[in-house]
Amino acid sequence: MKTVGIIGGIGPDSTVDYYRSLIAGYRQLRQDGSYPSIIINSIDVTKLLAWMGANQLSEVTNYLVDELQKLARAGADFGIIAANTPHIVFEDVQQRSSIPLISIVEATCAEAEKRGIGKAALIGTRFAMQARFYPDVFSRKGITLVVPREDEQNYIHEKYLGELLKGVFLPETRERLLEIIEGMKQQHQIEAAILAGTELPLILHGDQACGIPLLDTTQIHVQDVVARLLS
Repeated sequence: MKTVGIIGGIGPDSTVDYYRSLIAGYRQLRQDGSYPSIIINSIDVTKLLAWMGANQLSEVTNYLVDELQKLARAGADFGIIAANTPHIVFEDVQQRSSIPLISIVEATCAEAEKRGIGKAALIGTRFAMQARFYPDVFSRKGITLVVPREDEQNYIHEKYLGELLKGVFLPETRERLLEIIEGMKQQHQIEAAILAGTELPLILHGDQACGIPLLDTTQIHVQDVVARLLS
């Protein structure tokens, strides 16, 4: 049996969601009563956010590579980073990792392409919305990504770090997020919204909102991991 190593803790609630979803997805496809082999390394998200805020991306890379090495030594055959924002350094981390990695961005792009989506909103932390790691991947498939206005980005980022990462999911925050998506649908004619933050599906429940699909990056990532575990 193959073993997946997970860099988790970015944040804790979404890591729990990954764990539950991996088990459920695995057992749905392999109905012999067995469970997948999973190793979780829960790291310190405050370090990552501080380095990202200071644009010290080399520190982020070094930290993730070191933590992935722990997973490799523990017996992981391949690994994932259970968050979107750290994928800002994914290419550098992948090159230095001793085990292969599955990208949440590549997995989400493949799902969007499969659904025939040509234009989508990108919702996540400020780092995810302003960096190039999502647009660079999606543009290769001819998919256009649009982001919220600057004031809306600030709102999403503040709520993400101040509430969602701390396990706080308020109905008024959900309503404001839906208003932002609806506004982008009206202004940009988006065909879907990418929840490029693994805490976002925990507050924006369901497969659709505002009449368009919500692409749950956690569940999309999990599907790729389950496929690798069963390959």
